[in-house]
Amino acid sequence: MSFVKRPEARRVAIVGGSRVPFARSDGPYATASNQEMLTAAVDGLVARFGLDAPGAVGELVAGAVLKHSRDFNLARETVLGSKLDARTPAYDIQQACGTGLQAVVAAANKIALGQTESAVAGGADTASDAPLGVNDRLRRILLEARRAGSTGARLKALAQVRPSHLIPDIPRNAEPRTGLSMGEHAAVTARAWGIGRAAQDELAAASHRRLAAAYERGFFRDLVVPFRGLDRDQNLRPDSTVEKLAELKPVFGLDAPGPTMTAGNSTPLTDGAAVVLLASEEWADARGLEPLAYLTAYETAAVDFVRGDVAGGEDGLLMAPAYAVPRMLERTGLGIEDFDLVEIHEAFASQVLATLAAWEKRGLAPVDRERLNVAGSSLATGHPFAATGARIVATLAALLAEREVPSRGLISVCAAGGQGVTAVLERA
Repeated sequence: MSFVKRPEARRVAIVGGSRVPFARSDGPYATASNQEMLTAAVDGLVARFGLDAPGAVGELVAGAVLKHSRDFNLARETVLGSKLDARTPAYDIQQACGTGLQAVVAAANKIALGQTESAVAGGADTASDAPLGVNDRLRRILLEARRAGSTGARLKALAQVRPSHLIPDIPRNAEPRTGLSMGEHAAVTARAWGIGRAAQDELAAASHRRLAAAYERGFFRDLVVPFRGLDRDQNLRPDSTVEKLAELKPVFGLDAPGPTMTAGNSTPLTDGAAVVLLASEEWADARGLEPLAYLTAYETAAVDFVRGDVAGGEDGLLMAPAYAVPRMLERTGLGIEDFDLVEIHEAFASQVLATLAAWEKRGLAPVDRERLNVAGSSLATGHPFAATGARIVATLAALLAEREVPSRGLISVCAAGGQGVTAVLERA
C-alpha cells in the first residue's frame, strides 16, 4: 500500500488587510447588510492588490455571528457580489467573537499544507440589522398549517394564532446556559480578579488616545476603506480622558456592591467588516508583494464558564485566552518577554486586565503596557463580532512591518461560549 506524501508545512504570509470604518449600531450602517459591508472590505483588498484577475485568490473564508437565514452562504455570495473572480470558492465559519481570527487560521492551514496559494479571510457583523426570529409558538402553528391535508385543517391550525404569537423573538446578548449577558459575566470576573474602576478607565482612555494618534499619522491609510460617509471609526473619542470616563455610571454588575463597568470601559454594539489577504511566500514573491508578517502559531481553548462564573470563580466567560496563550507559548518555546507587541481584544477593559493578571498567575512575565494595543483596540474602534479578529491581524501585521526589524507579536481574542483564539505573528 502506498500513501500520499505529506507536504512540508510552508510559511504563511500576511500580505495586507482591508476593513470598513466601524460604526455604532443604528448609525451610518443601520441599513447595511453583512454582505454589503463584507463586500466593501473585500473590494478594498481587490483594488489595493489587483486581485480581480481570474484565479487571483484561492478561496474566501468568512463569517458572521448575527446572521439572517438569507446569509446561509455569506462568503460565497460576497464573492459573487465583489470584484473577485466569480469562480473563487468560499465558505462560512463561525466561532462567536473569534470568528475573524479563526477564519484566518482556517485559510492559513490550507496555505501551509500547499492546498491553496492565497486566500482572503475575515468576517462581518451588524448589530443594527440583527435577525428577528418568529415567535416559536407561531412557527409551530405555521408548520402545522403547512402540513395540513385539507383547507379545513389548515384553517383550524391557523385559528390557534393569538396576538401574543405575533411578538418576535428579539436577539439577546446573553449566554443560553446562564441567561447572563456578556457584560454581566465580565462583571463577575472583574470581582473575582479584583479589577478596579480606575484601571479600567485608564485602559479605555489609552485605547482612544492611541487609535486617534494612529489615524493622525496615517497608519490606517492602507487598512481602512471609506464606506457610507465614514473614513474612520465612529466610536473613536480622541478627547476621551480618565476624568471624563469617571463621570459615567456603571451599567453592569449592579447586583453587587461597588460596580465598576460602564459604557465607557465596555465596547458598544457595532457594525463593520474586515478581511486579511494571506498567501504563500512564492505567491507573494511572484507578484512583487512584500509580506507584512507571517502567521507562525495559533491556539484555541475553552473554559467551563457555567460553573466558573456562577460560582464566582476565576474561569469566567471571557477567560479562555488565559489558558490558550500559556499553552501556545509552551509549545513554541516562547515567553511574554519575547514579544515586541501584544494585541488583546478589548471586549471590556476589565476582561483585558483580568487576562493579564491570569497570565501572570500562570507563570508568564508581566506585559509591558507600552507594548499593549499600541494603535488602540476594540474599546475605541468598536467590536463587530466576526470582524474583530481580522482587524487585529491586519493591524498587528502592519505594526510589525512598520518596525523594519525582526519582530514578534501576540494576539489574544476572547469569545462567547467561554472560548478563546490566540496567535503569533512574526516579521523576519
